[in-house]
Amino acid sequence: MTSPSDEPAFTMGRAAELIGVTPAFLRSLDETGLIAAGRSSGGHRRYSRHQLDLAARVRQLLDEGFLLAAACRIVTLEDRLAAAHRRIAELGGTLGPDEDATIPTQTRRRRLTPSVN
Repeated sequence: MTSPSDEPAFTMGRAAELIGVTPAFLRSLDETGLIAAGRSSGGHRRYSRHQLDLAARVRQLLDEGFLLAAACRIVTLEDRLAAAHRRIAELGGTLGPDEDATIPTQTRRRRLTPSVN
């Protein structure tokens, strides 16, 4: 069963406008394989709400200084983790407070420092 957030409902122009990017940015995500836009009967790209959420997260990571390939990998892993957590919940499992798959609003690069004992 497809959720409403997975329905390809937004044209490229509207999708770009909603998340504040250019159509070229959305095409680049299609080329990376992160987002596979649906197509209208006329062959025009259509994006789902879920795809727009992924694209917005990539944009956020790029703004924080990550390279496109790294940002796409991070978003892919975050999305898979969230899906796994949803599946655990569907099967009746529970997650502890430190196991939440919520995507952070900001990714911080942490400097690794040796621990001093």
